[in-house]
Amino acid sequence: MKFRTLLTVLCIVTLFAASASAADYRASLKPGKVQLKSAGALAFGPEGILFVGDSAGAAVYALDTNDQTPATGAAKVEVAGVNSKIAAMLGTTADQILINDVAVNPISRKVYLSVSRGRGASAIPLIMRVDATGKIEELALQNIGHASAAILNAPSQDRQRLDAITDLAFLKDVVYVAGLSNEEFSSNLRPIPFPFKQAEKGTTVEIYHGSHGRWETNSPVRTFVAYEVASKPHLIAAYTCTPIVKLPIEALKPGSKVVGTTIAELGAGNRPLDMIVYKKGGIDYILMNNSNRGVMKMSTTKIETYGAITKPTDIAGLPYQTIDNLKGVEQLDAYDGSNAIILARGSGGLLDLRTIALP
Repeated sequence: MKFRTLLTVLCIVTLFAASASAADYRASLKPGKVQLKSAGALAFGPEGILFVGDSAGAAVYALDTNDQTPATGAAKVEVAGVNSKIAAMLGTTADQILINDVAVNPISRKVYLSVSRGRGASAIPLIMRVDATGKIEELALQNIGHASAAILNAPSQDRQRLDAITDLAFLKDVVYVAGLSNEEFSSNLRPIPFPFKQAEKGTTVEIYHGSHGRWETNSPVRTFVAYEVASKPHLIAAYTCTPIVKLPIEALKPGSKVVGTTIAELGAGNRPLDMIVYKKGGIDYILMNNSNRGVMKMSTTKIETYGAITKPTDIAGLPYQTIDNLKGVEQLDAYDGSNAIILARGSGGLLDLRTIALP
């Protein structure tokens, strides 16, 4: 999911920064108890504010983490068996801990994890954080500065409800929310102004899915990043099985419909999990981890030249390189300008949280 946190790296590589307005974002957050029904997609905004997608509760929360001390030095996070360590803290076993997303605070470089303790409807949502020393602590939600925006047209069916919010991003005073709605054409992107106002209907998204050979309106964006294409801000979005689509941000208007441009098909039988953008050697790259096809690296050079895929195809369009030494990566986020944070499955079902050099 992911992408989870655009703020620092994307400021460098896409010329998108949080608004320079004088607004104090934290001042819009009022102290009180937050009762999450679920904790899924995560993204950071300005001033250490963490956005949390609560699909079960059909809402997006903004939380004041009170975590604004800048990181110093080149410290890296290395925690083997992080799910086992969290389980021990919570008095349970590793198989009862699900880590749903990972996001790095670009100010402190502490790593935040959305966690489910238990499984199914009775699972308890939690937010945990890890510092460079490997210390793990729970973000207390009993009396925290917060605000929320309801997703008014979230699906009610159980399976679809899980996809009410599939990914989040903050960009220029707007939280972009990908997921499903309860409408006939259910794939939806919702721009929600921040500080939060009443959420409006999102934008219905239609794409051509080359490996399926048809136009689709009911498959949600799984993960996305913001990027300038031909000097205009876009979202680059990935879908299951695995089309890559560009969507102009200016077209994402409440209640409207946008037809995305499919610029790549990366192979069927696969689910994208997270994407980040970074710069290396003067070139911008997209890095995406997947359920079945490993970690893919894609250069954005000449991304504007790839025409729309509108006919059945297998692998086509924007080329990619598979990073062979990155195996079992379940979550991915930018850590700093040279490194990423990954959550990777190791032996015995344990999950390791560690930084890696950007490939």
